Amino acid sequence: MMNFKRKTLKLFFVLLLTYSFSQAQINNNLRIWDDKPAKDWMTQAYPIGNGKLGAMVFAGVDEEHIQFNESSLWTGNEHETGAYQAFGDLFIKFKNIDPSKATQYKRVLDLSNALHKVDYQYDNLLYSREYFSSYPDQLLVFNYTSKAKNAYSITIKLKDAHASKTQGNANRLTVSGVLENGLKYASTLQIKHDGGTLTIDKDADGNSQIHLENANAFTLFLAAATDYINQRAKHWKGENPEQIVDRNLVNATAKKYDVLKNNHVKDYQNLFNRVALQIGKNNSKTEVPTVRRILNYKKDEDTGLENTLFQYGRYLLISSSRKGGLPANLQGLWNNSNNPPWRSDYHSNINIQMNYWPAEPANLAESNIPYLDYINSMREVKKENTQKEYPGVRGWTVKTENNIFGGESFLWNTPGSAWYAQALWDHYAFNQDKTYLKEFAYPILKEISEFWDDHLKRRADGVIVAPNGWSPEHGPKEDGVSYDQQIVYDLFTNYIEAADSLKIDTDYRNHIAALKDHLLKPKIGKWGQLQEWEEDKDDQNDKHRHASHLFALHPGRQISLSKTPELARAAEVSLTARGDESTGWSMAWKMNFWARLHDGNHAYKILKNFITLVGGDGIDYNQGGGIYANLLCAHPPFQIDGNFGYTAGVAEMLLQSHEGFIEFLPAIPDQWKSYGEIKGLKARGNITVSFKWENGKVTSYNLSGPKASTMKIKVNGSFKDVIVKKK
Repeated sequence: MMNFKRKTLKLFFVLLLTYSFSQAQINNNLRIWDDKPAKDWMTQAYPIGNGKLGAMVFAGVDEEHIQFNESSLWTGNEHETGAYQAFGDLFIKFKNIDPSKATQYKRVLDLSNALHKVDYQYDNLLYSREYFSSYPDQLLVFNYTSKAKNAYSITIKLKDAHASKTQGNANRLTVSGVLENGLKYASTLQIKHDGGTLTIDKDADGNSQIHLENANAFTLFLAAATDYINQRAKHWKGENPEQIVDRNLVNATAKKYDVLKNNHVKDYQNLFNRVALQIGKNNSKTEVPTVRRILNYKKDEDTGLENTLFQYGRYLLISSSRKGGLPANLQGLWNNSNNPPWRSDYHSNINIQMNYWPAEPANLAESNIPYLDYINSMREVKKENTQKEYPGVRGWTVKTENNIFGGESFLWNTPGSAWYAQALWDHYAFNQDKTYLKEFAYPILKEISEFWDDHLKRRADGVIVAPNGWSPEHGPKEDGVSYDQQIVYDLFTNYIEAADSLKIDTDYRNHIAALKDHLLKPKIGKWGQLQEWEEDKDDQNDKHRHASHLFALHPGRQISLSKTPELARAAEVSLTARGDESTGWSMAWKMNFWARLHDGNHAYKILKNFITLVGGDGIDYNQGGGIYANLLCAHPPFQIDGNFGYTAGVAEMLLQSHEGFIEFLPAIPDQWKSYGEIKGLKARGNITVSFKWENGKVTSYNLSGPKASTMKIKVNGSFKDVIVKKK
């Protein structure tokens, strides 16, 4: 009996150790870290954010620099696009500290709990920092502790990016101002400290600063806001930002630090923990800094880094897009310039759309809400602008560059609003909420369809084309451009399915169906390519970063291997001709293309190209993209859509549901076949999917939804109908 107990106990510990090792590997691959402070904002600093408030952390030993943003700080208006602005900088100078004497330095961004930690030894004593951006409490929190008594003597400066003076009072530093467009903004830093003496004076420039001498520990709370509100009827003006800031600080500072931290972690993990991915069993390279892993990646297999980058995209989306806020822009939430590249705007010809590709499949539907709300809030301004450019049409469309007030610039991108509409439909396709579809999405889908109903050109032979289109971002302007045709086809498909789901507007639904049937269809050219223009003039040597004429393959669903194999092969010919290396976001899109073509090895080849270390900050369309040391995507320079596109691409390689059934491992590469498991991906129909695989074959799976149902799946090459369990 004792021998049996010993064997049982031994087996239990073996199982426990196996689980612990596996869990430790997963957790380690959810950390990015370095053994030295950041020197460069774009390539080295680590981002934190809560959807509205973002910060880039440098984590210096003798001076901390934290640059921060608030998502609604924009110049411009309904007529001028303006640009997304930097908000300010926080500097903490640590007195009598020689950074060369610090040892065992480590800064870590933990994706599992959205905490940024810094640890180092100084005079053989441990110094620790912990930073986060709280969505529940709507502020940034920075906590400093040490094993030493009287450890901290510091000077704190709060600097405004628009040169307003910093005012000091009691334990606060405050900045407020008004932009040239009348937008009011305010930020306040408040300090709580354990021990020590606090004083406030002014620096040589007349800005107030805090001095803290001989404190054991301290915590900083930073709140920032503007008076922007996403309602045109209120002239985009809401509550005074100083009131918002003060209220958030009063509420937060009444709580203990651990309560704030636990509120933050619980809220974040409610979203992040829905999906877990493990590829391989014993492939963790986390003992070296993340930048070293990137450098080693091409010669030393590291599927853990591939997984980290997948989850990093989910972390960035949660951090830059939360309900009640604005959508993620070209740089998500993070921007240190008042004249950023491409205004750090909302680009309508792929970029904002790509930002949200992972939202539904990667189980972050709530992060999609700011994008959908943004589309809704812009409608009335866009209708007026559209009427001026295209008199007599109903509905609306957009230009390429867009701001938060409806203002726009650069070229008209007529299919842009139809591409927006895809997100409205996909949110329903994934969540099946008919109240949302009827009251929110359907009216917008219909009015954008009405624009195209009025704007399309009917030819004498019955063929219908989009007039005077452009294939972003190259080629001539002419009728029947494939980019336009495919997006309009997608819009009409989604509108028809929406009307059918709601059983309304039968006559207009049938009218749109007739238009769809007569749209100029995709064509195959003389060298077997999918034509970019109606005329067969594609250049076989064209390596342009945009592959807009493949929209029907992804993110559209007009072209697929099973339903239109000839067109799918033509898309493959075009994709092959464009090449595998490009700017960062372009490679991310190509991952998704190859996944839809069920070529996992080619998708993986692009994935490996994407994980290439890039340096510098210049804008170079011809320079290969990749990632920086902090894993942010290099266009170059930094553009966050590549991070989101990568995450979406990995999800597409593992699971697809756009053809009316759920397909497991449609594009698994050879390098991932040995073993893997994924928990919590979403399929259309509001189905949550988890499964494991070995040797390229699914060994177990689980499908669940809000109600029991039957779903067609394709697993290990065979179709079957399975019961979806009620959650």
